[in-house]
Amino acid sequence: MDFKQLRYFVAVYEEGHVGRAAERLSISQPALSQQIRHLEQNLDVSLFERSSKRLLPTLAAHTLYNHALPLLDGLQRAREALGNFKGQALRTLAIGVLQTVHTSLVPQMLERVRKAQPHLVVQIYELTGLEIERRLLNGALDIGISYLPPRQPGLHGVMLYEDELTLVIPADHPLREFKKVSMSQAAELPMLLLGEEFQVRQIWQTQLANLGRRPQVQAELNNMAGILDSLPHTRLATVLPGRSQKALGNHELLWKPLTEPRVPLKVGLVCRDVQRQQASLALLRTLLEEVMNAPDERSATLDGLS
Repeated sequence: MDFKQLRYFVAVYEEGHVGRAAERLSISQPALSQQIRHLEQNLDVSLFERSSKRLLPTLAAHTLYNHALPLLDGLQRAREALGNFKGQALRTLAIGVLQTVHTSLVPQMLERVRKAQPHLVVQIYELTGLEIERRLLNGALDIGISYLPPRQPGLHGVMLYEDELTLVIPADHPLREFKKVSMSQAAELPMLLLGEEFQVRQIWQTQLANLGRRPQVQAELNNMAGILDSLPHTRLATVLPGRSQKALGNHELLWKPLTEPRVPLKVGLVCRDVQRQQASLALLRTLLEEVMNAPDERSATLDGLS
């Protein structure tokens, strides 16, 4: 048994599926299956009960998983500590970002990270809020950029900025002359929305439920840019964070503040281990604040949101 086999085992255990685990590890499915079989042979135990749909961990697998996590964590810490002795050592930082904040923050943040830490390799994953939290908990991500507060116990958040949910309609929509739209009015509108796995959709549904209402869903897309491209050709509306207008604004669309009540959104950095990620959190927070306050033309879309 070696650390590579342990890492492979942890991925299969957490995913419950060889195909998904292989994708996560960037190796072929047959190679992963072979490694798991070798591990079972070396340990002389059965780790998974195989069914047609997923792998079910045995009691031995549960025991091994509980021992494997601290071992792998210790190995990573050792590598990071030894990296300090190499002045030019490469280090990787895996960040999960919500689709609804990705467009406005990440492109300009990446260039600043490159200048501040030229030997840091940044891996960006565009994910739903639920997937960001799941990957933070299982160690697949270091930091998330998501809505606060985190929903899963064991995660911690650091505030970045506030936003609010906004109604988006085509320029010829019946509500085009309204300066703002109440939640009750918006509840009546047929909608083109992000899927239910997206946190913005969940927040919208919760707000309507508080009014005893349900969203009038006519269509769904899993891509925010696709929704904004589609709206001008429909009489549908959608709800998105207000700052998306500055990053993805379209003259064919109108953005109307929602009121009665407002729906505030808090965006921040999320992690599992604040102490371990303290340096990375401080770096990202500083660089993201620079992006949001940058006076130049490229960063004008982020002004005033510190």
